Amino acid sequence: MPAESIVETKDLTIRFGGHVAVNRVNLQVEPFSLKSIIGPNGAGKTTLFNLMTGQYKPSEGRVFLKGKDITGLSAVGRTRIGMGRSFQLTNIFPVLTVLENVRIAVQSREGVGLNFWKNYLHFSAMEDEAYELLKNVLLDDRWAEPANSLTHGEQRKLEIAILLALRPEILFLDEPTAGMGQEEVPAILDILHRIKDGKDRTMLLVEHKMDMIMTLSDSIAVLQEGELIADGPPDEIYRSKTVQEAYLGGGARRE
Repeated sequence: MPAESIVETKDLTIRFGGHVAVNRVNLQVEPFSLKSIIGPNGAGKTTLFNLMTGQYKPSEGRVFLKGKDITGLSAVGRTRIGMGRSFQLTNIFPVLTVLENVRIAVQSREGVGLNFWKNYLHFSAMEDEAYELLKNVLLDDRWAEPANSLTHGEQRKLEIAILLALRPEILFLDEPTAGMGQEEVPAILDILHRIKDGKDRTMLLVEHKMDMIMTLSDSIAVLQEGELIADGPPDEIYRSKTVQEAYLGGGARRE
């Protein structure tokens, strides 16, 4: 594997019956970069994420992290070695407070289980860290409210804070703006810029909003019918005739 890659897939393939959902994908991700994965509906983007993060086992091919073959590791095992994954649907504890949601993630990272005989004040350092993470995602003013009182966009912010609490080296973000109103998108964009500007994490992003992708990405990989048809810097992808024909309908248009 090239030394500059933190994550690599080699001929990654998965079949569901007779359908090949991801077909021999070779992808390299440089450390501390943001790579976006785009393509039309059904192109295999989320399936590729599921293969890379261990939710699915490949029919063929391998996944490498820092040169080590991790194909046989479970999703939990990959989380433990630095892969963090968000999903299209929010994944939070709705009846707990916003702060408690993040604190539990900190506890999990530190190997401190839930202890119902101890008051939460025993975990003051973890509370402080959780509050700082809420500041990073612009939710510190909502810390005491139940998570189910948040708007959909705010819940996506909370999910990012929970993910950051696990301190992953690599963030896999699957459509972080899915289901949001247009007015909520700039806040998520700001949060992703903050994470990227920290230059201490690698990010992979699946997203349909092309302006957002062009603004954030260091490189863009394009899938069509499960195959990788292009991979390069945003300007190169934007000008690519192959991408225009396969993904943008013959003319590159930013939405």
